[in-house]
Amino acid sequence: MNRIDELLQNMPTRIDKCDRHGEFEARNYLGRVWSKCPACAKEDDERRKAEEEAATRKARRIAWEAKIGAAGIPERFQTRTLDTFEADTPGQQHALDVAKTYAASFTDALKTGRCLLFVGRPGTGKTHLAVGIGLRIMGAENRTVLFTTVMRAVRRVKDSWAKDSRETETQAIAALTYPDLLILDEVGVQFGSDFERNMMFDVLNERYEKRRPTILLSNLSKDELVGFLGERVFDRMREDGGKFVAFDWDSHRSKR
Repeated sequence: MNRIDELLQNMPTRIDKCDRHGEFEARNYLGRVWSKCPACAKEDDERRKAEEEAATRKARRIAWEAKIGAAGIPERFQTRTLDTFEADTPGQQHALDVAKTYAASFTDALKTGRCLLFVGRPGTGKTHLAVGIGLRIMGAENRTVLFTTVMRAVRRVKDSWAKDSRETETQAIAALTYPDLLILDEVGVQFGSDFERNMMFDVLNERYEKRRPTILLSNLSKDELVGFLGERVFDRMREDGGKFVAFDWDSHRSKR
């Protein structure tokens, strides 16, 4: 018997009564200090733990919402996970398998800068799968993700030219090259101005040199995309196991 058990055994006891749980054996700790109802103490402890867990869940939810907001994921797509993608055809299943494999092996993708190109008609699920990858790696691996369209990225860089801008052009470009994963949507949506092409080259080249993975989403055909990006950039996107996935099925939106 250890010292604590010995002290507890030698404590004076008495029968007290709890208004909620009835009689219980109380122990005299010191002078007039007696132990309280053990059932009440257990309930208080369980309530405190429940409140702490609720507060932790709330803090995590707030942090997650802030993380999604910082990632720039549109509200419409914030619930588009890999698990909710409907794969009814072999092509859709292939695209889903590529996305799941990429998310599961993202640590390896970071070592090489491995990229993905999702190309196809609007409404075929390109954004859904790209965002699903982003949500998966943000949640499971605590990675940084940025979702943006080319036009929005261009506008951000141009806004940095204003006299009252709080961001320099260098900082605007850095914001696109910093995240672990950049999801760049609407690539070549208007076939691009020279400035748009040059900015795209600067961003993708910077990410290429730093081995930062990028997912490009485009409604262009493969040949049109090569024409927009240039063969050099397109080839770099395919290096180190980079995948080109054609979304060549009917639009989900038209079905709905």
